[in-house]
Amino acid sequence: MSISISAQLIKELRERTGAGMMECKGALVAANGDIDSAVTELRKKGQAKADKKADRVVAEGMLVLKAAADQRHAVLVEVNCETDFVARDESFKEFAEASAIRALETGVQSVEALLAQPLLQNQPETIEQARQALIGQIGENIQVRRIHSLVAKLGVIATYMHGTRIGVMVELVGGDAQLGRDLAMHIAASKPSVISSEEVSADLIEKEKEIFMAQAAQSGKPAAIIEKMIAGRLSKFVDEVSLLGQPFIRDPGVTVGALLKKANATVVQFVRFEVGEGIEKKTDNFVEEVMAQVRTAQ
Repeated sequence: MSISISAQLIKELRERTGAGMMECKGALVAANGDIDSAVTELRKKGQAKADKKADRVVAEGMLVLKAAADQRHAVLVEVNCETDFVARDESFKEFAEASAIRALETGVQSVEALLAQPLLQNQPETIEQARQALIGQIGENIQVRRIHSLVAKLGVIATYMHGTRIGVMVELVGGDAQLGRDLAMHIAASKPSVISSEEVSADLIEKEKEIFMAQAAQSGKPAAIIEKMIAGRLSKFVDEVSLLGQPFIRDPGVTVGALLKKANATVVQFVRFEVGEGIEKKTDNFVEEVMAQVRTAQ
C-alpha cells in the first residue's frame, strides 16, 4: 500500500536538507513518511555523492576572515569548490561563513579539528557533515582547504580582504589603525614572502643566484662585472620578497621599513591567503578536444 506524502512534508524536508523535490519525496516514501528517517537517508546519499566527487579539482571558492573585537585573534579560512558559479551560491557562502565563525570561536588550528566542530552552536551537525550534505545539494566537490588562526603575541591584528579572493592578517606593534590597514592592503598587493631580508632562506637565495649566473654568463662581460651584476640582482631580489624592503604601495618613494621606522611601529607576523594558490587547475583546450572527436569519428 503506497503512503500519501503531503506537499508540506516535502517542503519541510527540502528546507532541512536542501535536496531536490523529487529526492525528498522518494526519501519520504521509502521512510513511510518519517521525516527524521528521510533526513538520514538523504544524508547517506549525500555521503555517496561526496565520495564520488572527492577527487575533482577544487581551485575556485572563497576566503572568509573573522577577527575578535579586541583585535588579538583573527582567522582566515579557505573553502574551495570547482566553479566560480558555485562560489557565488548563497548556500556555499553561508557554509563558509559559518565555518569561519566556528574557527574563531573555538580557536582550532587545523582543518581536521575544524571539520569536527558543530557548524552551529548547540547543534549536532558537524562541519564535515554539513560539507557532505552541501556536496549532495550543489553537485560539486567542496573542500575546506586550509585555516590559519593568528593570535597576537605583542600587538594588535589588522586585517584586509580584497573581495573574497585575497585575505591578509598582520600583527602590528605601535602605529595606528590606518597604518595597520595600509600594511595589510600592501601585503595583499605586493605578496611579500617574509618580513625582513634576514628571513629569506639561504636555499632560495642560492637558487636565484644560479639563475642570475646563467643569465649573466650569456652577456659576454668580464667575470668581475658579472660578479657585481649578480650581487646587485640578489640584493634587489631579497628586497622584492621582503616586506620591509618593498616600496610602499601608497608612496613608492618610501620603503615599508622606512614607513614603519617613522611611525615607530613593528610588524611581528603576517599571513596572506589567495584563493586557489598552489592548486594546479585543469585547462580545457577545446580546439584539441574537437579535433580529437573528429579523428575518432573518421
